[in-house]
Amino acid sequence: MYSLILDEVAIDLMNKLEKPIKERIFKKILETKENPMHYFVRLSGRDDYKLRVGDYRIIADIENNTIKITFIGHRKNVYNKI
Repeated sequence: MYSLILDEVAIDLMNKLEKPIKERIFKKILETKENPMHYFVRLSGRDDYKLRVGDYRIIADIENNTIKITFIGHRKNVYNKI
């Protein structure tokens, strides 16, 4: 099982979301701890990964049995900010 770390930026962004969306995202992140490569997709030309949860994207670094969530945002602008 992988360990999970949420970056301060990701926590701040998640706290700004509405409660049902926040719960859905957090539930999905917890599901990925068993086998993150089944859920996450590597971003083109980058070393980080994305997880799709409805209209939201979770950006993460996965290495050494650790999933580090670095950014959470709406799909229309998440890639412009990372």
